[in-house]
Amino acid sequence: MPRYSLPQRHASAFATVAIACALIGLAAPSLAAQRTAPPGPATLSAHQRLGREIYQQLVEINTVDSVGSVTKAVDAMAARFRAAGFPAEDIQILIPAGKPTKGNLVVRYHGRGGPVPRKPILLLAHLDVVAAVRSDWPRDPFKLVEQNGYFLGRGSSDDKAMAAIFVANVLRMKAEHYESDRDVILALTSDEESGNANGVEWLLATHRPSIESEYALNEGGGGVLSGDTPLFHSIGAAEKVYIDFTLTATNPGGHSSVPRPDNAIYQLAEALTKLSKFVFPVELNEVTKPFFEQTAKVEQRANIAAAMRALVANPADAAAAATISTEAVYASMMRTTCVATRLSGGHAYNALPNIATANVNCRVAPTSNAPSVVAALTQAIADTGVKITYTLPNAPKFGRAPSPVDPQLLEAVTDLTKKMWGNIPVIPTMSTGASDGAYLRGAGIPTFGVSGLFMQPGESNVHGRDEKMRVKSFYEGLDFLDQVVRRITASARRMDARPIP
Repeated sequence: MPRYSLPQRHASAFATVAIACALIGLAAPSLAAQRTAPPGPATLSAHQRLGREIYQQLVEINTVDSVGSVTKAVDAMAARFRAAGFPAEDIQILIPAGKPTKGNLVVRYHGRGGPVPRKPILLLAHLDVVAAVRSDWPRDPFKLVEQNGYFLGRGSSDDKAMAAIFVANVLRMKAEHYESDRDVILALTSDEESGNANGVEWLLATHRPSIESEYALNEGGGGVLSGDTPLFHSIGAAEKVYIDFTLTATNPGGHSSVPRPDNAIYQLAEALTKLSKFVFPVELNEVTKPFFEQTAKVEQRANIAAAMRALVANPADAAAAATISTEAVYASMMRTTCVATRLSGGHAYNALPNIATANVNCRVAPTSNAPSVVAALTQAIADTGVKITYTLPNAPKFGRAPSPVDPQLLEAVTDLTKKMWGNIPVIPTMSTGASDGAYLRGAGIPTFGVSGLFMQPGESNVHGRDEKMRVKSFYEGLDFLDQVVRRITASARRMDARPIP
């Protein structure tokens, strides 16, 4: 199994939704409460038609881990690149041994280079999707339907919109003979959602040169709307590290009619009570500092906005941290968090328990490490009779400490955001969960969530029935990401990014 388990997938998207809800002071809207999205362009350009065609093709290929085939989608996209004239050696279909449906596609668009060649840029999107039961949907979930200003279908938001956009834009570069000053690598991968063949992890272990890059663009960022009005645009710039620990208390046990003064369940319960009151110290980094600085500009609650400014000026300001911590998502972004998620104890109703266990799920600040967390838990529990062990055998990987968003990328995103959506803030964020970017960051390849896809909080219903993407947002994202990639692959002498249509 992959290092990260299914329940924490796409917490990055959840974090963006939670931040937006906190900022605009509302809960994520229900389907009934959502406003009708505005329609997309009345007349599609040739490039928009291509993007939609690829999007539909991908959504209509079932890529669910258990019953679908990512390889089928990989083959379909590879055929498009071959038809566009990409050399065979630049189109790699890479499939793990014994896993014929878990293919990955790596395509390289060669740059012209320059006096000082720059490392490639990696465009990453996963092709697998979560399961969708036909009886739960009012229509076939594996048919792309355009209705009331939305595209509907499994994967329409997560993550086949970005996959289709990247494919269409790289094909456009080829058709226009775009002269990049560095290689552009596209990787379409398997098993991000679940399964035993995570494509990014496997490529790093077995084909790393094929995706070696200066940094990657991935899911995890995007724009947030209040109604139909753009509120802010986020760049996913860091992720917390996921670790599960098992807390275990043991006891000789005995007959329940003769209770002992020591009891494994009580002992574990006391440990968990202590844990519930323990708060890790504030641990800001090169991403969360500017996050709080920028978020303070749009935070509507004056006391929290002031506390954010105070915390940026002095991370040791306990009063500011306490104020910010009243909002759960902000509290999680400031520090490591650990919380009990599963509990088990005893073996019979009429017997004293021999063993009691609890799973404690930690989301660790990327500037910390696993031994430090174990030491903190040990100190908080203060009971040598409660053992702390890793729940999963594979030790989590901690990458380099988060670094600021690449200046050229940040400039491109900020400038294009202003041109396309007005004077709204661009906010670097740290996901409290994880995506495939965790594997890349752990391997030393910085990864940034950049999409240009704007939605209301909760509107896309990722992983749920009627998963959707605004039609208008899809076409805006198509143009935005085309512009971004051209900006970051053009030299100072040759900034030939096309104007915003």
